[in-house]
Amino acid sequence: PAGIGTEITLTAWQSSHDTCTPYFLIDDFNRVEKVRNDLNIDTPLCVIETPSESVEVFNDSLPVLSRLRSGETVFGQPNTQTALSVISSIETAVQLTLAGEASGVVTNPIQKSILYKAGFEFPGHTEFLGALGGGDSCPVMMLACEGLRVVPISVHVGLRQALDELSIDLIAKQSRVTWQALRRDFSIDNPKLAIAGLNPHAGEDGAMGLEESDIILPAIEVLRAEGLDVSGPYPPDTLFTERTRTRYDAAICMYHDQALIPIKTLDFDGGVNITLGLPFIRTSPDHGTALEIAGKGEASPRSLLSALRIAGEMAECRARSSE
Repeated sequence: PAGIGTEITLTAWQSSHDTCTPYFLIDDFNRVEKVRNDLNIDTPLCVIETPSESVEVFNDSLPVLSRLRSGETVFGQPNTQTALSVISSIETAVQLTLAGEASGVVTNPIQKSILYKAGFEFPGHTEFLGALGGGDSCPVMMLACEGLRVVPISVHVGLRQALDELSIDLIAKQSRVTWQALRRDFSIDNPKLAIAGLNPHAGEDGAMGLEESDIILPAIEVLRAEGLDVSGPYPPDTLFTERTRTRYDAAICMYHDQALIPIKTLDFDGGVNITLGLPFIRTSPDHGTALEIAGKGEASPRSLLSALRIAGEMAECRARSSE
């Protein structure tokens, strides 16, 4: 609540209310109203009691499903007393979506350090949403912008741990979830996956590392035997060039930064975080709480707008796939 989430939601509505799939905000109405007034944002607000009401009012106002917040909120100053409210709002969004009252969840950024202090036991949003999705969930983080989708095999762990945990099974599992999601949620009939190497020059035939021959290539062979269109391992320094990006639908990357650096370089403001492998649709802006500019009216809603748009498109694709 101390970050930019509320203000970008207010400004996002202004440029999306006549073009976007209707959405509603789960927040304390009084707090949202105060943020709006403090920042002189002229977005009209409307309290709703049920999600279905948002469809009727969305063109004229931002619907708010009001939930009381605990703790004082000051721009740029996170407060551990608000942590339970943050967690509760995520749980409410997921529950409503699983119940069919909403078609997807779009989460604004959270300040994980504050949640940890309040006893939050998950490394981040992705893992928490996986737990809320139930035992069959296999959450996989995808980052997307215009012309590129990437999936990091490891997410919120240090680089040394990420390399220690890299395995044939993990690469194959993440790739399967990605392939299935591209079919169901993006309507790509035969997705093409490009698998990145780990080492310079993809190992240079073992001269610069054996992970490609011992782990990555065997995973590719497993996936090919299952009928998936998978290629690689590709040298990471050429996989994201403009020409190469046209040859695949998603790149499977071996660790966090290998995936996120190209996305943020290509489209820092418009990138979207998408969680695959859940029984519900979830997207998010690909940025943090930006505490340093919160309340200054400088935050861009572009990534949130992209997240809202993609969530709507995914919902339509998923609905068609279930017909």
